[in-house]
Amino acid sequence: MKSVFAKLGTDFLSTIVFLVVYFATDNVLLATLVAIAGAVAQVIYAHVKGLTLDFMTYASLALVIVLGGATLLTNDPRFVLAKPSIAHFAIGAIMLRKNWMLRYSPEIVRDNIPHLVTVAGYAWAALMFALGLGTIAVAMTGDMKLWAFYVSVVAIGAKIAAFVIQYVTFRIVITRKLRAEAKAGGQLASDASG
Repeated sequence: MKSVFAKLGTDFLSTIVFLVVYFATDNVLLATLVAIAGAVAQVIYAHVKGLTLDFMTYASLALVIVLGGATLLTNDPRFVLAKPSIAHFAIGAIMLRKNWMLRYSPEIVRDNIPHLVTVAGYAWAALMFALGLGTIAVAMTGDMKLWAFYVSVVAIGAKIAAFVIQYVTFRIVITRKLRAEAKAGGQLASDASG
């Protein structure tokens, strides 16, 4: 779990740096410059350390440079604020692949409710697309405080709520299924002995 949070922190470092600098200085251009420099420094540091960088790291760097550059050229923060939506759309597109979630599911889930896991996978894709559209809508307002609230509270809260709903639903469905099977098995044994 620690490695997951470290990866998320690495992936969203430029966004975090942008927010910190913006709220400290109230200067969009300075925050954008520091975020771009931070993203470039992050990649250089990884190369110096001999770390292998995946496609998403380079894609994120390209987005920071392109959208940050558009923000600097136009003095319009909406470009850089739209960046997280692209990540949501990319993840949502990956989640459209049938049964993508089965490999991440515990054995008891795979054995008992694979059809429900497929449905949940599509629900997660829909959530990612909805959050991406929400990010764009909030970014278009240009309101930094609203955007910061949306990406740090609403988007994360929606994912946590979806996970909890999925967990509880899977647990209830599997428990009912196993109880029904046990009851049917007991009934068959009683019928065979009688």
